[in-house]
Amino acid sequence: MSPQVLNVLSIVLFAIAALLVGSVLLRQAWQFMRSEKILNRRIDTHESQIEEAKPEGPFLRRCIEGFLSYMAHWVDTPLGKQLVAEEDRVLLDQCGINDTRGKTLFFATRVVLGVGLPILAWSMLSDESPFIILFAGFMGFALGYMGPKWLMLVKAKERRRQAAEELPLLIDLLRLLQGVGLSIDQSLNVVENEFSSSLPILSKELQIAAQQYLNGRTREQSLRRFSTIFNNEDMSAIARLIIQVDRYGGAVQQPLQQFSDRVREQRKLDMKEKIGKLTVKMTGVMVVALLPALLIITGGAGFLAIIRALSKIGT
Repeated sequence: MSPQVLNVLSIVLFAIAALLVGSVLLRQAWQFMRSEKILNRRIDTHESQIEEAKPEGPFLRRCIEGFLSYMAHWVDTPLGKQLVAEEDRVLLDQCGINDTRGKTLFFATRVVLGVGLPILAWSMLSDESPFIILFAGFMGFALGYMGPKWLMLVKAKERRRQAAEELPLLIDLLRLLQGVGLSIDQSLNVVENEFSSSLPILSKELQIAAQQYLNGRTREQSLRRFSTIFNNEDMSAIARLIIQVDRYGGAVQQPLQQFSDRVREQRKLDMKEKIGKLTVKMTGVMVVALLPALLIITGGAGFLAIIRALSKIGT
């Protein structure tokens, strides 16, 4: 057998071996992605599915539940992913309703308002010019499409503010519980169960993280939502500190004390900034509301005297 034939055979055998190894690796990667997807579905505890059973109650409630059950099948379609985009899902997450029912309600609201408002506007028009019809349809669709998102933006902003206000109390509680000898799991469990009324937002997020940790995720994976959902650097720092303590151990009372002092100092600076802005805004209010009264009190007598003197001259 010639050397050229041997070279060709070796190349063919090498290609076959590479193909076999690549197919095995691709199969393992596909199985890993599939198992990861199934695991995420199982351990996403805040993901509550809409019941497929026939709803009970009044006729109107049954109709609404049936409509939502039908709309739930459209959320994961290409149309649903356009109407409930990733940005909208982040907003729903910040509002605490990023489950199947919340996404379905958001999707159904956009569909109903986006179609219903133009029809309502056209039914109320008396002018049938094409420009007015197109303008009314466009404005109705725009309001129906963007209205739910605007409401979610307001709600998300309020929850971010509340979470930032709850953060100093959470830091102090963790420092206190760590100081009496509790582990990080016990401390988080106490915060979730005993202080849910004082920390309604952060305790719920910690409960979700703890449930995900118990169901198989690592501490870092379970706290990823907690550290990123509200776009707060201090919450991200607390999550990193919890991860480091869980991984390496050690005393955290002093770092938590320093972190608490820094957060409170930052809150004081933010409050001073708000007071400075409020002082500037109040200047305009004082000019509009108090300046006329001040002129009347200080110069009113002089104006009356001048008017009386001028009236006597005229007579």
